[in-house]
Amino acid sequence: MLIRRITDSDILGGAPEFMDAVSRYGSRGVLVDDMLNVAMMYMPKINLYKLPGGGIDEGENIRDAFLRELKEETGYEAEIIHELGGIEEHKNKNNFMQYSYCFIAKAIKGNGNTMLTESESQLDMTMEWMTFEKALEVMDYAEINCVDYSTRFMIVRDKTILEKAINLLIPDFVTSVID
Repeated sequence: MLIRRITDSDILGGAPEFMDAVSRYGSRGVLVDDMLNVAMMYMPKINLYKLPGGGIDEGENIRDAFLRELKEETGYEAEIIHELGGIEEHKNKNNFMQYSYCFIAKAIKGNGNTMLTESESQLDMTMEWMTFEKALEVMDYAEINCVDYSTRFMIVRDKTILEKAINLLIPDFVTSVID
């Protein structure tokens, strides 16, 4: 099930244009604890939060990829409790299309040992537990203040995943203000 297609029109305006071929597959989503706090990855060098996740290795199962990414980035072992669907990011300006499989997982146990990539380490990426309300707040702030083309796709993608998870886990939670 497709959750959303994000195109240059969402980032730059204009008519949506879709690409035909996927450049990269990813597996990402929401990790919650027993109190329904969400794990957000913080990169202080660029003052940005994102959800955990990353690329799928060749031959790797999409669910295994998400659980691996959670362990590498957060230090937590987890179990998947919901499969949300997929998100397409059509970055025409970069001639790059990413398809992300999206999940919700529950943290089982953590030891704090992360295995970050070189770029994640350079950004001093760490994990912070926060309420869904706070997570939406930091994503809204990023959406308003970010000017980087590719990063804006990531923000729209992760905010979409977060809102979908909230609607499933906390149905009475209001995720947008109606004027």
